[in-house]
Amino acid sequence: MMQWYNEPPQWKLENSMLTVTTGAKTDFWRTTHYGFIRDDGHFYYQTAEGDFVFTTQFTGQYRNLYDQAGVMLRVDEQNWIKCGVEFVEGVQQASVVVTRQFSDWSVTPLPQNPPTIWLKVKRSGDAVEVFYSLDGSHYTLLRLAYLPPDKPVQVGIMCASPQGAGFTVHFDHFQLTTAE
Repeated sequence: MMQWYNEPPQWKLENSMLTVTTGAKTDFWRTTHYGFIRDDGHFYYQTAEGDFVFTTQFTGQYRNLYDQAGVMLRVDEQNWIKCGVEFVEGVQQASVVVTRQFSDWSVTPLPQNPPTIWLKVKRSGDAVEVFYSLDGSHYTLLRLAYLPPDKPVQVGIMCASPQGAGFTVHFDHFQLTTAE
């Protein structure tokens, strides 16, 4: 059963689509470069153990700097990964933040601000592979990262508006499966 960590001001789940309007000035970040800790973004998750794959597709109405949506894996407030799209200077960036007490951030611009992105996140032991797709068929590896093994992980969809007043994002076909 999925539940909210920081429930957003507006959300609706119908069939396989979750529509979220983010709250203003929300984010997940720890210290690096900015000197602050934020743990008030929106995260709709379930708990998983062992190896797994989490997939989703999503469409965001990004407007403000750092508007973001995607997938999060969370062991606790100091060990987590968020990945997906982050809006920077009018361009959608494929983005991954890995946090092990301190956050880091990697981005790569996506061509022509695509209307929909697909994500596949695979956990195998202590490794997490993050893949993205522009068509839902052909996936590109975006990042390989460490996440503490042998611990339950909260996994699900994430969205936030660090500098804006909020935006709407639609998540479709989000699914957790056991990895082979």
